[in-house]
Amino acid sequence: WVQEEAPDVLCLQETKCGVSAVPPEIRALPGLPHQFWASAEGRPGYSGVGLLAKTEPLNVTYGIGDPEHDADGRVVTAEFPSLFVVCAYVPNAGRGLVRLEPRMRFDAAFLEFLRRLDAQKPVLLCGDLNVAHAEIDLCHPRANRANPGFTPQEREGFTRLLGAGFVDSFRHLYPEARGAFTFWTYLGGARARNVGWRLDYAVVSQRLLGSLCDSKIRSTVTGSDHCPITALLAV
Repeated sequence: WVQEEAPDVLCLQETKCGVSAVPPEIRALPGLPHQFWASAEGRPGYSGVGLLAKTEPLNVTYGIGDPEHDADGRVVTAEFPSLFVVCAYVPNAGRGLVRLEPRMRFDAAFLEFLRRLDAQKPVLLCGDLNVAHAEIDLCHPRANRANPGFTPQEREGFTRLLGAGFVDSFRHLYPEARGAFTFWTYLGGARARNVGWRLDYAVVSQRLLGSLCDSKIRSTVTGSDHCPITALLAV
C-alpha cells in the first residue's frame, strides 16, 4: 500500500520498537530513504513513532522539549523548506482515565510546542491524537462520554488546538461526513460494522489552507486497528 500511495512523507505511530528493531522491509521501502525513529526509553514495546521522507529534511528534532513526556518517544518533527511535518502519538488517557491528568499536561505542552513551530513556518501535524473531537467523530458518542478519547477534557484540548490557529483538514473539507472513522476495536466485528472512532488527524496551520488539496481516510486499507489517512498539499 505504501508503494502504491507513494507519499513524500510517511508518518507512523505506535511502532512499539526501537531503531534497531525496525523491520528490514520497512528500512528498504523504495522512495523513502530518509528515516527517523523515536522509541520509549527503557520500555521496549511501548509507544514509538517513525517519520520517513522522500527528500532529506533540513532538520529533525525529537520530542517537544518537555522531560515528563519526551522519554516516551511520541513526537518526531521534520523541517522542510516550506513547512514543518510533525509526527505524533498522543498519550491515551487509559482505562478508567487513570492517565487523564498526564494526558492533559501533554496536551498543554504539545500545544505550546506547535505554537513555537508555527511562529517560524507553517505546520502539518499528522498522527494518532487519541481524541474524537465531536459527536460526529465516533459511532456511539452518548455511551462514551466518560471513556478515554471522548472526555470533555480531551475534547477541550483539541478545541484549544483549533483556537490557536490550526485546522482539522478532514473536517474542514468534509464538515458533514458521517461514519468517517480511522479506528475500530478488534472486538465484536467493529470494523465490519463500522463501529469506529476518528482518532487520526492531519492538522494544518490556518495559512496552509490555500495549499490543502484533499484529506482522505483510507478505510479500506487493513493490517491494523487503525487505517491510514492521507493529506495532499501543494507546497
